[in-house]
Amino acid sequence: MAALSLSITPAFAVPKTSFVKPRPLIPSRSIAFSSLNQSISSLKPLNLTKISASSSLSPSPSPSPSPSPSLKSRLRDGEILYGIFLLSFSPTLAEIAALSGYDFVVIDMEHGPGGIYESLPMLHSLAHTNTPAIIRLPDSTAAWAKKALDLGPQGIMFPMIESAKDAKKAVSYCRFPPDGIRGSAHPVVRASNYGINEDYLNNYMEDLLIMCQVETVDGVKKVEDIAAVEGVDCIQMGPLDLSASVGYLWDPGHKKVKEVLRTAEKAVLKSNGGAFLGGFALPHDPPEELGKRGYNMVSGAVDIGLFRNAAVEDVRKFKMSLNTGSNEYDEEGKEDKDPDDKYWSE
Repeated sequence: MAALSLSITPAFAVPKTSFVKPRPLIPSRSIAFSSLNQSISSLKPLNLTKISASSSLSPSPSPSPSPSPSLKSRLRDGEILYGIFLLSFSPTLAEIAALSGYDFVVIDMEHGPGGIYESLPMLHSLAHTNTPAIIRLPDSTAAWAKKALDLGPQGIMFPMIESAKDAKKAVSYCRFPPDGIRGSAHPVVRASNYGINEDYLNNYMEDLLIMCQVETVDGVKKVEDIAAVEGVDCIQMGPLDLSASVGYLWDPGHKKVKEVLRTAEKAVLKSNGGAFLGGFALPHDPPEELGKRGYNMVSGAVDIGLFRNAAVEDVRKFKMSLNTGSNEYDEEGKEDKDPDDKYWSE
């Protein structure tokens, strides 16, 4: 690559003939100086109601449509909600998931490659369809919870909760003092609409769904106590980690794993805390079966898994057609297979 020859003139080497001393900016006497004396350091939320209708600012935007019912309210109404986990951190796939009609989407920071920065575009993709987002943390710590909650998800999922003590800590990470230890920057973070939502501190816990994952044998032993902790809204079972904890990592459908899982399910459903039951479907335990057993939050797919299955099947069909010399269409262009399985552009 040819070297570039740059002629750099230092900023201080301005010819005297081209230097024009700037005139001081003198504000007009008509400006109300009292309106300029607000302290920036106070970081108070913007109060749009105090802006005069005769202000020279741009007109106020038209009112936003009424928000959809929260996950919490829908669960309390007895709905069974169906969701998807997103590990790819693709805003496009997040948007497709939202438009497909899932009741909620879990942004998985525990097993996906993304973090806080990559989660923000995902939330943007989900927002325009009012699809609730739940962020699964990589670790159940105050630092991770604080950063995730400041993004404004409707739910937060804490992994590897094994006792009521762990659950109480998780709840405290979600609440501001004196009720908890969550760090506060509420006047400027996305969760409060960057300070525009003046009621944020009054209602920030109303719609926030706090989910605790129970994924080990020790957690199952304490699951009823975990579900009874005030502030815990949902117990999310982790079948794969639970199978590993039982000793059957390669066989999550083993009868011993099923026994432990059923024990945990029954304990949650009979707990006095009112926590809902959430879980992830597996090939041997499909989504409809979870719904029949009392799960109110069912996740049935992962974006990467859906794409993998479709891609593997697409390649398999093509290779099979080469090996057998078969063709899906006859010479007249008519389909030999299921007429509903049409080419996407038709």
